[in-house]
Amino acid sequence: MSLTTATALAPRTPAPAGRTAPAPATTGDVDNLGTYVSFGLAYLLGHGSAALSKGDTPLLDLPGWLPMALLGTGLAVGTVQATRAALRAQRATTDPGTLRTAQLLGALWVTAFAALFLAITGLGATVDHPDVQTLLWPTGSGLVVGLIYVAEGAVRRNTLHYALGTWLALTSTAALLLGNPGFYWVLTLAGGGAYALATVLEHRRLRRR
Repeated sequence: MSLTTATALAPRTPAPAGRTAPAPATTGDVDNLGTYVSFGLAYLLGHGSAALSKGDTPLLDLPGWLPMALLGTGLAVGTVQATRAALRAQRATTDPGTLRTAQLLGALWVTAFAALFLAITGLGATVDHPDVQTLLWPTGSGLVVGLIYVAEGAVRRNTLHYALGTWLALTSTAALLLGNPGFYWVLTLAGGGAYALATVLEHRRLRRR
């Protein structure tokens, strides 16, 4: 009898009683629907009202503070939505590596916007231009959010999130090439439209999962 045959015919040792195979680790899937809706409304209402009320021949006479207030409110609500969605996904995660990555991505939001605040504040103090902060905050926010989306999409293997981040980063910075109010129209249509499309696609993705 060959060694292979003897091995095959040898009695198998039963697994010890009470021991079961470990359950596979689960990774939490992030629901971005609420975030996309909130950020999309912030772009459409905030940048849209700025596009209509700024420039040499404004279409609407709106208070100067209103566009920024609408934008800031929408972004704040969207940030809360994103944080809640990330926390729900973390609670569903059993893989320690994935959990740690999610925590680091969450900290990236704080680091990125703190750096953006310092950069824009510093430029505002050194560059003698009245509109420097008005232009750089919308552009900088779009760039930061877009790059974070790219990082999150790559880590989570979420193509939609990655593509949306790429689009936001490119269109937000390209808008600087246009004057006022064309700058705000690009942010409204390109950014708000992208969020509207992403909302529809995210809804479909969540229904299929």
